Formats: sequence, C-alpha cells, structure tokens
Amino acid sequence: MDVPRAGWSDGPPKRLHPRRGEPMSDFNETLAPPPAPAGTASQEDKTLALLTHLSGIVLSFIVPLIVWLIHKDKPDKSFLNDQAKEALNFQITVAIGYAICTVLTAIAIGVLLMPILWVVNLIFCILAGVKANEGVAYRYPFALRLIK
Repeated sequence: MDVPRAGWSDGPPKRLHPRRGEPMSDFNETLAPPPAPAGTASQEDKTLALLTHLSGIVLSFIVPLIVWLIHKDKPDKSFLNDQAKEALNFQITVAIGYAICTVLTAIAIGVLLMPILWVVNLIFCILAGVKANEGVAYRYPFALRLIK
C-alpha cells in the first residue's frame, strides 16, 4: 500500500476566487482571442477580409469599423464579421499606441517609437490580409479585445 508523501502530490494548491470560491486559473480567459468561426467562407468574404486588414495600414480603424457595422447582424457572414472585429481591435490598439507615442514625444522617445509602431502595423496587417485571403481566421498576437 502506497502512502502519500507530504507535499504537492497533485500539483500546487489551487487558489480560490475571493468572492466566488471557485479555483482560479493562471490564464486570464478575458485576454484569450475568441474562437474562429466554423465553416468555410466565400471568396467574396475572403477578399473583403483581405481589404479590411490591409486598409488598416492607411485608413486605421475606419474601414474595419464600417465593414463590421454592415455585416455584424448577418449570420452567413461570420468569417467576415470575425475578421472585421479582429482588424478593428488591432487598429484601436495601434491608435492607442500612436497616442502614447505622441505624448512621449515630449521626452523624445515617442519620435523613435512611432516608426517602429508603423512598421509593426504594416507587417501584421499584411500577414493578416494574406491569411484572411486563404480563408484562415487570423489572430493578431497582441490586441486589446474591446469589440467582442
């Protein structure tokens, strides 16, 4: 008969949520990207998703916002709706980054960070556009998920 040893036999002890009393997770579910929509998208939806992502390079969050507002209530446009929300969330994140860079120009670091932010935006928008045109639901590596 095996006697359990003292210590953590089944892993570290679980922390409990202070109000709900249930075990807490180390992973914050609110920051996790939403699941990709199921099913296949039409070529038109893929092309619109491509244009939605690429428009962020020049027009910021305007085009993703318009596309999302037009298609948010159409269940047959779930892929396009998902990609428009993803592009919109990322462009809002980039706009916040530009605002922070503008404030930081007072101490000269914002002047250095702004071109870096532009290049990051350019690269991720191109990657997202290519993946969306392939029919893959792209998730930006970092984006504030404000629109759910």
